[in-house]
Amino acid sequence: MAYAEKVFKVSKGQRTKKFTWRARYKKPDGTWGSEPGFPTKALAKEWGEQQEAAIRAGRWIDPDLSRKTFGSFAEEWMAVQKPRGRTTMNRRERLTYHILPRWKDTPLQAINWFEVEAWARGMTCAHSTTRECVGLMSRILTGAVDARHLSVNPLYGRRLTGLPAETTGKRKTAHEEMWAPPEVVLRLARRMGPVNGLMVLSTAFLGFRWEEAVGLHRRNALLKRRQTHSGEVFECPVVRVDGDEGALAEYFVYDQDGERGVFRGLEPPKTPLSARDIDVPPFLAELLEKHLAGWPREFVFTAPKGGWWWRTSWADQMRPAADGRDARPTARGLAVREAWEPIMPGLTMRDLRHTHDTYQAQIGVHPVLAHEQMGHKYPGIKGTYQHPTPEMRKQRLAGLQGLYERALTDLGWESVWES
Repeated sequence: MAYAEKVFKVSKGQRTKKFTWRARYKKPDGTWGSEPGFPTKALAKEWGEQQEAAIRAGRWIDPDLSRKTFGSFAEEWMAVQKPRGRTTMNRRERLTYHILPRWKDTPLQAINWFEVEAWARGMTCAHSTTRECVGLMSRILTGAVDARHLSVNPLYGRRLTGLPAETTGKRKTAHEEMWAPPEVVLRLARRMGPVNGLMVLSTAFLGFRWEEAVGLHRRNALLKRRQTHSGEVFECPVVRVDGDEGALAEYFVYDQDGERGVFRGLEPPKTPLSARDIDVPPFLAELLEKHLAGWPREFVFTAPKGGWWWRTSWADQMRPAADGRDARPTARGLAVREAWEPIMPGLTMRDLRHTHDTYQAQIGVHPVLAHEQMGHKYPGIKGTYQHPTPEMRKQRLAGLQGLYERALTDLGWESVWES
């Protein structure tokens, strides 16, 4: 049964007549817990009895655990999480550069929404990063509740307000609204050549994420989709984003001492829905087949020496092709190169993925099929009840084929790459 005992203050090594009261209570394991600092015996005993009542009810939170610092518990929480590697990297960087400098030594029980919101309002990073930091803190504190370190998460369900007006609801930039007309895609593909240009063309007409394109193994290229349709079998070529190793991951990893290294390797794609078979229009199936027939490497799109592309190395190919470049005469052993006029400055592979979904909307692809082909979840109950049909697939393939053929005609070309 809980009781209270005096705790005399000590001054210069000598006990004084001044004292406070300490609560003593029986913990679940049978040992005695204590909590000092109460001004009266009644308050100390009452607090101890509340602890014992909470223990009997199964809702007791150990005060020592509640006093654990946020930084200490955040490391425990990170150690038991198993998200994709890039997600782990992003969380680690949010903690290291934004959250822990302010909250590392703060006891879990001392964190409250008022101070967190005030801290967030003063952050100078992008306001999407600010929201990610607050969201990550909330997830960690929910973990503290689950681990019986806190009774409630003070951040749960709270909405971050009061950010600077210029960062709230800002308009999209011209780059964020960028997509490439088919003629631009074909011009860029021709300029980059039959290998690199084919990755550009495939991304615009199939909707690859960067990591899906770079991680595409030849065994997953030009498979067959077969579906019964009107008493016949509908058949079309597909490329498969594999559910086990369908994406090339590239991110930083941290060891126990905080030292940073780099991981590059194949991982499952971004979400379960990202693992999918993408229907390939006839022109692209023909180009891929021709490419693979003489291609000696395991992966469909590789860097010149056969390895996976680094993003920076790919940018060295993509930027001058899209942005243009100056002519270079022979000098100091460098090869002559012709000048390139800009085709579409700033265009990125992500923009080409946006381009594909824009094409799907333009040619009237049914939303349930458009979502499937992009690896997105079709929202609402219709995402459960509606399914792509062969007719929908035929219409999409015919539309993409039409965009390609019209672009060739408009450019006055017979093929993307000249023989």
